Amino acid sequence: MARTLALANQKGGVGKTTTAVNMAADLARRGQPVLLIDLDPQGNATSSLGVNKHAVAHSSYEVLIDGTPVASCLLPDVRPGLDLLAANAALAGAEVELVGLRRREYRLRGALEPLANRYGVVVIDCPPSLGLLTVNALTAADEVIIPIQCEYLALEGLMQLINTIDLVKRRLNPPLDVLGVVMTMFDARTRLSSHVVADVRRFFPSRMFRAVIPRAVRLAEAPSFGQTIFEYDPSSRASEAYAYLGGEVAQRLGLTDPGPQAVAATSGEAAE
Repeated sequence: MARTLALANQKGGVGKTTTAVNMAADLARRGQPVLLIDLDPQGNATSSLGVNKHAVAHSSYEVLIDGTPVASCLLPDVRPGLDLLAANAALAGAEVELVGLRRREYRLRGALEPLANRYGVVVIDCPPSLGLLTVNALTAADEVIIPIQCEYLALEGLMQLINTIDLVKRRLNPPLDVLGVVMTMFDARTRLSSHVVADVRRFFPSRMFRAVIPRAVRLAEAPSFGQTIFEYDPSSRASEAYAYLGGEVAQRLGLTDPGPQAVAATSGEAAE
């Protein structure tokens, strides 16, 4: 049975899409068949993998609104072992169109049911909002991963996200749980990053991943070349950090052991 992970944070610019793409790519590298679902109308996860979102004929929009089977819309093997359900501009209208549809919160969940045995992991990149697209993702998910940037006011708005997750859990998807919180954009040169990590650790004492994703120019450049960080700069600290995160996720899901990733572990320990 596939384990479905939603990456959610209503704040933009927190590294959510970067984390979704690179985590999915790493899980695929570990031998897990992975489906990455781009549920953000901006389509950044789609373009980050080198797919022209403007040329996508069938997307997550058709799945949600028209009820088209996912298998008819996905792009297979955008990377070895990694399939993509892309997004394009049509998805921008989905929030409004979903309002009038029957069982509107369950559209994605129902669409994924036929694929339960096809993938080991399904990763959903949510939009930076708490609207019906994100609610669909949370209703379809088994667990949520929350990326939080190591910047001032990182926790602002986080309670709203937690309240939304709790509401979905109570009313729509009782098994839903938070798998973990991942800190992104860590700058070892500043005290602020370390302070933010410490604050979030107090807020989520047992939920934080040890991997801490650094702020890195190469990581920001990779999507413009349609590449993951493992392809664009495989020896970078960002690559090692995402590999370590992938190992932690796999371990928490009971899929594999995380394996040694010394540099990424050191980044996380330095923030303690």
